[in-house]
Amino acid sequence: MTRTIRTGIAIAGLLIASVAAQAADLPQPTYKAPPYSAPAYANWTGFYVGINGGYGFGKSSWSGGGVGTGDFNVKGPLAGVTLGYNFQTGVWVWGIEGDLDYSWIKGSTTVVCGDCETRNTWFGTARGRIGYGGWNNLLPYFTGGAAFGGIKGTVTPPPPFAAISQTKTAIGWTAGVGLEYALWTNWSVKGEYLYADLGKVTCGGCGGVGADLDVKFKTNLVRLGMNYRF
Repeated sequence: MTRTIRTGIAIAGLLIASVAAQAADLPQPTYKAPPYSAPAYANWTGFYVGINGGYGFGKSSWSGGGVGTGDFNVKGPLAGVTLGYNFQTGVWVWGIEGDLDYSWIKGSTTVVCGDCETRNTWFGTARGRIGYGGWNNLLPYFTGGAAFGGIKGTVTPPPPFAAISQTKTAIGWTAGVGLEYALWTNWSVKGEYLYADLGKVTCGGCGGVGADLDVKFKTNLVRLGMNYRF
């Protein structure tokens, strides 16, 4: 029995030594890092349409014929539609955007007037945009371009004189910043701030017989919007 055990141990030892020698000849495993994959950013390229709404607050003034009202406050809501196109190169997003809003922004003064009212009846812009699209679905951007709108000037003098009212299209400029966030599928939401200066329009005869008055309009706009990207 003892001899049999010794023989078995010897055979096992030979087998273990043989397996160890073969294992030593096998190639050693090497660690390979997983392949690099670029971060998944939202794809902003393409046309989009949307809606927007917000609030405007700013200043207007009337002047002419040696008199002037000085600045007075104008404020009110506005809402409308948006159309634009983006082109993305890496993390940078370049675009053009236009919007057209119905506006309820208005204000009035009684300085050198019975009542001088400035009303912005509609407001639109045509702007360029540049944004940084490297923060996943978030797109901060700068924007600027042309602004235009309908400016209605109304002078209501003391009785018995009748009110005088004129509406003119004013053209100026705008600039601002915004933040857009891509949601599910093709939808996104945004918030933006714009400063707009529509320059001045002339209200013919508003200062009395043969007297014209210049109406100036500047506003700050805070708007929210939702876009659908094609």
